[in-house]
Amino acid sequence: MHRVMPLGFVMVLTLGCASVAERQALKPLPEDSPPPPYGDMLARARTQANLANDAFYVNNWTDMEEAAKGLEQTARLLPKATDVPAKQKDILPVISADLAKVAGELREAIKSQDVKKSNEIMQKVHLKVRELRLDN
Repeated sequence: MHRVMPLGFVMVLTLGCASVAERQALKPLPEDSPPPPYGDMLARARTQANLANDAFYVNNWTDMEEAAKGLEQTARLLPKATDVPAKQKDILPVISADLAKVAGELREAIKSQDVKKSNEIMQKVHLKVRELRLDN
């Protein structure tokens, strides 16, 4: 029993460190790179939305703006993704355009550090990202 406790503690620390590493800001994608798979772009959009949300909770407007900029780029590049599920092919251009628009609105709210407006737009961001899910 005494051996299990330290092992459990080490496991918790390891998992905690992994989640912090995953939350680090994503670098912008090169505009001229080959199109990434849809699943990768979806994961990227989710991560950027979550990064913006995490920054929002601690009033880190700089990180929140970086996440919103990244989300705008991801939304712009989404229609070029490969391996788009059949159910998403027809609606992807509309959803990605809507996501880019909402991400732009978020950046504007962030510039003025408007907490209420940012919160309202973050809800829209999460709903748009949710529409991109694979099991639609």
